[in-house]
Amino acid sequence: QVQLVESGGGLVQPGGSLRLSCAASGLTLDDYHLGWFRQAPGKEREGVSYISSSDGSTYYADSVKGRFTISRDNAKNTLYLQMNSLKPEDTAVYYCAASLERVGVWIAWDRPYEYEYWGQGTQVTVSS
Repeated sequence: QVQLVESGGGLVQPGGSLRLSCAASGLTLDDYHLGWFRQAPGKEREGVSYISSSDGSTYYADSVKGRFTISRDNAKNTLYLQMNSLKPEDTAVYYCAASLERVGVWIAWDRPYEYEYWGQGTQVTVSS
């Protein structure tokens, strides 16, 4: 049974930092492209960041560039999202997601339908 379990969310003041983790079981993260998404109340789920399985290339939403860093530890089968300089508009439920790498197949990294597996989400609240 595949499971992705996020942790590390919480309440933080503006300008603060959090590190989210996504621990995987039932699959080998090395075989998957990985993404972080978020969803604020009343809004659609949006892509935040992505890391490729094949070459480790990364992408970020414009709203988080320079503040967030995605990384993966294949030995621990865990995905991370380091979030610095947090803003109130970063408040959302954050989800990790996995998309099986298919050789020669390009995916639209910020589209939720590209991902087969999802975590349950972790709440991030940025407020003073």
